[in-house]
Amino acid sequence: MSISSPEITPDISPPEELVLDVQGNAIAARRWGNASGIPVLAMHGWLDNCASFDAMAPFLHELNVVAVDMAGHGQSYHRHRDANYTIWTEIEEVMAIADTLGWAKFSILAHSRGAVIGTIAAATFPERVQRLALIDGLVPPPTTDEETPETLRKGIEQRARYRNRQSRVFESLDVAVNARKNGLFKLSDDAARVLVERGIKPCAGGFTWSNDPQLMAASVAKLNEPQVRAFLRRATMPIRLALGKDGIQGMLERIRPLAAQVPNIEIQEFEGGHHLHMEGSGEAIARWFVPFLLREHAAEK
Repeated sequence: MSISSPEITPDISPPEELVLDVQGNAIAARRWGNASGIPVLAMHGWLDNCASFDAMAPFLHELNVVAVDMAGHGQSYHRHRDANYTIWTEIEEVMAIADTLGWAKFSILAHSRGAVIGTIAAATFPERVQRLALIDGLVPPPTTDEETPETLRKGIEQRARYRNRQSRVFESLDVAVNARKNGLFKLSDDAARVLVERGIKPCAGGFTWSNDPQLMAASVAKLNEPQVRAFLRRATMPIRLALGKDGIQGMLERIRPLAAQVPNIEIQEFEGGHHLHMEGSGEAIARWFVPFLLREHAAEK
């Protein structure tokens, strides 16, 4: 179904670069749009960073958008070697970020892993999250009870493997861009370059990823299907979900039956793959999201 949205005149003003002190840890971020506008926390996907939203940002200027580098990503801090990068620790940090920004209530704009974190955070604290604008992600794929022991074993073994892993060294930025564009999710040269420029650091011999290698380790615990459904039932705020027609294989088939049981979710398909908001559909998604995110604000006036 096609949904018409108003034209939005882009604002190409550069973002404000931020470093937030969140419980003593440095979270890097970019603020886009109107600093006095309705607050929106933007969260990127796995191994990406806040530059993921650069293509959409010029069309979000009516909002107060703070796009963060999640822990272990981009220019933000790395967790301790004994810590986990799990959705449970991420939910706590999301709320701490909002507290640091002085936001009692806010909406969430998020992609992929960030969208999963956003949904679980909203379900955990529904009184604080007003609206969810999600891109190619909603909830984690459920596991079965029988898989739990093997999930724990795999997570522990991978944590040990990646804890001391050294990131690959690239002789030039262009080599790193080529590696990123041909990764798990294929990217255009421009999209890969935006992420690489934010997610790389100089080292002996050239450049290396700034992401924490421990992000590669599997989770030690996952939700089963009843738990996933319980979180969805608690996420009672309005939700819009933009899905890529060529996104993650099986995403549409997995998400639609779940979403059909949640009357507050609207779904729209857009052209593109998993990073559709970076590769051609950014403006269209923004045109669908912005009036939706402003609606609560308008109703309060």
